[in-house]
Amino acid sequence: MKLSRRGLRWALAALLGALLLADQLAPPPLPGRDTARAQVVLARDGTPLRAFPDRTHIWRHPLRLDEVSPRYVDAVLAYEDRFFYWHFGINPVALLRAAGQWLWHGHIVSGGSTLTMQVARLLEPVPRTPAGKLRQMLRAVQLELRLSKREILELYLSYAPMGGVLEGVEAASRAYLGKPASSLSHGDAALLAVLPQAPSRLRPDRYPAAARAARDKVLDRLIPRWGEAVVADARQEAVIAQTVREPLLAPLFAERVRKLHPGVARIETTLDAATQSSVEQLLGSRLGVLPPRVSMAALVVDNATLEVRAYAGSADFSDNQRFAHVDMVLGRRSPGSALKPFLYGLALDEGLIHSESLLSDVPQSFGGYQPGNFQASFSGPVGVTEALQRSLNVPAVEVLDRLGPQRFVGLLRAGGLKLDLPRDAQPNLSVILGGVAVSLEDMVGAYTALARGGIAGRPRYTAAAALEERRMLSEGAAFIIRDLLEAGGPVGRQVEAGVGVRRGIAWKTGTSFGFRDAWAIGVSDRHTVGVWVGRPDGTPNPGFFGANIAAPLLVDIFSAIDALGRVDRQPPASVSQARICWPLGLRSTDTPAALCHQERTAWLLNGAAPPTFPDRLRSGAARYTDYRDADSGLRVRAACAAGEMLAVDMARWPAALEPWLDATTRSRALPPAWSPACQQAVAPGDGLKIIGISSGETIRRAASGGAPLLRLEARGSRQPLIWLVDGRQVGRTVPGKALPYRFEEAGRHAITAMDDSGRYDRVEISVQ
Repeated sequence: MKLSRRGLRWALAALLGALLLADQLAPPPLPGRDTARAQVVLARDGTPLRAFPDRTHIWRHPLRLDEVSPRYVDAVLAYEDRFFYWHFGINPVALLRAAGQWLWHGHIVSGGSTLTMQVARLLEPVPRTPAGKLRQMLRAVQLELRLSKREILELYLSYAPMGGVLEGVEAASRAYLGKPASSLSHGDAALLAVLPQAPSRLRPDRYPAAARAARDKVLDRLIPRWGEAVVADARQEAVIAQTVREPLLAPLFAERVRKLHPGVARIETTLDAATQSSVEQLLGSRLGVLPPRVSMAALVVDNATLEVRAYAGSADFSDNQRFAHVDMVLGRRSPGSALKPFLYGLALDEGLIHSESLLSDVPQSFGGYQPGNFQASFSGPVGVTEALQRSLNVPAVEVLDRLGPQRFVGLLRAGGLKLDLPRDAQPNLSVILGGVAVSLEDMVGAYTALARGGIAGRPRYTAAAALEERRMLSEGAAFIIRDLLEAGGPVGRQVEAGVGVRRGIAWKTGTSFGFRDAWAIGVSDRHTVGVWVGRPDGTPNPGFFGANIAAPLLVDIFSAIDALGRVDRQPPASVSQARICWPLGLRSTDTPAALCHQERTAWLLNGAAPPTFPDRLRSGAARYTDYRDADSGLRVRAACAAGEMLAVDMARWPAALEPWLDATTRSRALPPAWSPACQQAVAPGDGLKIIGISSGETIRRAASGGAPLLRLEARGSRQPLIWLVDGRQVGRTVPGKALPYRFEEAGRHAITAMDDSGRYDRVEISVQ
């Protein structure tokens, strides 16, 4: 007796060992090991953005049990396997019942397969033979040993055949019913529960009558669980299915995220489905007014988390003529003037300027580089605020010249903004006018700094993505720049194309050389939004610039996704306001009244009020002492003063700006006439005279066809002369020498001669 028990133990141990060895040698084909995998990219609320089929072209949306309506789980278990939570993969009672019915009726009346056995068959199809059934049962036991009941049920929810190329309840619910599996009604749940029994014959989009009859059969079985009243209401639900189509929201974004997560069946992103739909609709509404081959891109980022809420890489994913599959969120293009806010912000941090520092919007030459403004006109003296709000080019180059292009590019890169320079090129002054390449993604990440206390960040596409942040500006500089942009756009000012913006958006446009790229990037408290419009192949779009094509789209996006209104924001401790004076640029309290020609209110950073930049055209201090005759008030010097001589403090404007001053300011800025006793002195505007040409003359092209060549010459000054044509410096001459100058362009031209004492003369001529 003892031997037989011992032998039995050994036999059982051997059998168990054989089963374990067989399980290791022939494990079940779990997903991710031996089976093909489909991928689905989801919005943050679970809405499918785009599904990518597996190698057999099956559409599948894997999901978790808690993302499915409990009604569907009830229906599946009641119809397929009431004892799912009690058996070990095989239900002997059900198998015996099915076998008896088959012997009695001569055909299959009910199946004996458990839900686990069905999952085994889904993962590893076997022939419907006794041997195949045995293999299926063994696989079911293996699954029960390896997985929890919840995991087995989730496999069924994801792999059950639902007709055509659809697998899983989520794919079927989205495709047939247009809703997530979490929102199924009682009738919906019963309908989808029975569909795997005959997916080809019960498709609700093709055979609604058969599908309804099968659904009602399931509902009958659910009366004990749901009650007759609920089932009666469920029977009244019509069986109506929409046309099956693949989800296609944010297609380029989904493609990008899929590549970043290879092999992951279910990719949950930060995109907001409603925001994405709004952005795509706004882009689509503009297709009719765009020329051929023009595309658009837009990106929306949540400032608090840096999570991307909307991502449109092209104007229309179905239009190949508009480069549908070229993702311009990643395209590297010239930003035009869109870098100017960072220039002024970094100059604030470097202590070079305050918000009303005096700048010169006049034609200037910076080592041979002669920038012009977008509208080919100039404004003379402007402050930083006006220069930024009007996106003036010459003042920006003037500030960059002081900051240094190399340092500017280095600071931007340190702040996380990737800049591409032309091959073998070094940073130069053209950087601020678009002489680099950036992506929309990087620009939006950089602009978030204006709403995040100066800290920029990389846009995040999944909640699990690392938070990458870098300081771009100080908190104070970010506040000042945002305030200037917000006050400039929304309040009263109308940009070149007359775009009006509500308060609450700080925004900037940009247009690259040749109208190739139109940009608009804006910041509110909640979001940062970037828009790009252009041709991905880089060809020009004459007449398309940031303010007339990109800015209106930006405003519409903000209006659709953000609750905007007047925003009163408190400045940080490092920011204060003070009255400052032009031309010196210092505080009014530190400037004598006589030297304060114009007074303005400025934002100061860390209490600093840096002076106006040194004069680029003439040497000498901006503040100097002049001498007057005590009786006449005329200008004198020690050698020729007849009476008492008074010392008078004077403030000198930059030489390039003096011809642009109004009469009132000029009377305060320039000294009076010389006393008759000082015969050798020459008064401004009187003694210095341009000779050889006079105002109103017309100069015509020579008979040889060459551009007219004039000798520019002046008398009345013993100092070197600065010559300007249309406000642009064209050369210097010593006393008694002429400057040859060829007028290449027809039209009216202003010629100015100026010496270091501020004396000048101007004539206007026409060239034909």
